[in-house]
Amino acid sequence: MTPDPTPSPLDVVVHSGPADWWVILAGLGPLSVLIAALLAFYINWRTLKQRTAADATALEQKREADAHALLQKTEADSRAEWWRRTQWALDRALDQDEGTKALGLATLEVLARSELARTEELELFDIAWKSVWGDENADDDGQGTETDQETAFVDAGGNIGENGTTGEDTTKEVGP
Repeated sequence: MTPDPTPSPLDVVVHSGPADWWVILAGLGPLSVLIAALLAFYINWRTLKQRTAADATALEQKREADAHALLQKTEADSRAEWWRRTQWALDRALDQDEGTKALGLATLEVLARSELARTEELELFDIAWKSVWGDENADDDGQGTETDQETAFVDAGGNIGENGTTGEDTTKEVGP
């Protein structure tokens, strides 16, 4: 076995000329990755900010719509209950029994003061009142009252309730 020859020195040649373009580009690679990452971060941050603002706006609009819907439902439920009571009172006012008739008319008088009463319903009350007491504006009520004594209609003349309704339309507009 023979020993390996000793290594010989290696000559290294360094060129002192300008670097090639691909060498420069390879050196800028990490910087371009950093710039791309910062640009992606900025775009994502702006998108998140925009979506957060849009979600907040949508949530506020949903809250307003829900509040509006609840207000409408409450108003509709109140009107439906008012009408159910009105039907009951009209049935009683047209009854043959004097006590039941008086109860129905008194109930109609109270219901006419409600802010839920509209012009059409007040006209129905007048019709019911006239059918009970006669067409001569209730002057001849069948109970022997004097002709100079005035009997007030449900929506006659002045204000009949705290809400100040008479024969005017009392519908309310809901919303802003």
